[in-house]
Amino acid sequence: MNTTTAQSPAAAAAVSKPRAAKPINAISPGSNLVINVFFIVYCCLCLFPVLLVLSASFSDENAIALHGYSIIPRVWSTAAYHYLMYDFHKIAVGYGISIATTVIGSLVGMMITALYAYPLSRGDFAFRGFFSFFIFFTMIFGGGLVPWYLVYTNLFHLKDTLFALIVPGLLMNAFLVLTTRTFFQQTIHPSILESAQIDGAGEFRIFFGIVLPLSLPVMATIGLFYTLAYWNDWFNSLVFINKDNMVNLQYMMYRVMRNLQFLQANAQSNTAVGAAEIAKIPNETVRMAMCIVGMGPIVLAYPFFQRYFVAGLTVGAVKG
Repeated sequence: MNTTTAQSPAAAAAVSKPRAAKPINAISPGSNLVINVFFIVYCCLCLFPVLLVLSASFSDENAIALHGYSIIPRVWSTAAYHYLMYDFHKIAVGYGISIATTVIGSLVGMMITALYAYPLSRGDFAFRGFFSFFIFFTMIFGGGLVPWYLVYTNLFHLKDTLFALIVPGLLMNAFLVLTTRTFFQQTIHPSILESAQIDGAGEFRIFFGIVLPLSLPVMATIGLFYTLAYWNDWFNSLVFINKDNMVNLQYMMYRVMRNLQFLQANAQSNTAVGAAEIAKIPNETVRMAMCIVGMGPIVLAYPFFQRYFVAGLTVGAVKG
């Protein structure tokens, strides 16, 4: 005769209640502390050169020559910024040109890159092999500096115009096109596009209404690359611009540095009074001040793009 042992209600509930599964990606408190400390130290190491340059820009020229750089200025001085702002109008014009070229060039470059990369990511596009090779070929071979200059000056007549700071060499990057194409292929599932086509959406509706909203991470990435390229560019101003009111900020800073080097190199050939006046002009501190003035607006761009650096926006959008 079989007998069963009676169990209390509490014991039966304990047996029937499943155990809470431990999260697979759970991190122990010790590991979390080590990771946080590592990144805090890493951020401090990244900020240290910036703080050192900022301190040098507010230091006295003679103090830097005698004692070198320090995180806290030994002798405070704003002579470098006074020298840069001596002609504030040119600085303001340079800022305006740099901001205009950066904003316009980045937006247009992002759009052209996405419009070129999207057809290459479609499996039903018949000529995607040819156009992929065409854009890849430009990464390996180029026509050279002289043909490049002649095309934009004699054929397109871009010299001394704002387009000369936007179009040549910066408007579309072949590497960014291939990167965007790969993102479209791996992230935008074909069934999403097929569903939109079944619902009657056209190609432009699919691209602007579905593909671009799902591609904010890669668009933010290439947008940051374009922004940095346009803001740091000074070569196009050197080659294509002869008017002083059309040069961007970076080339203006470059020209100020070259003028300082020329004055310092030829100080001995001047009279005693002229040499004494040239010696009073800050040299090293002006270079540091130029770095601070030039990097100001571009630092503000990183928080704007960082909010879009989120991966996996389409995870779960397609169910198998």
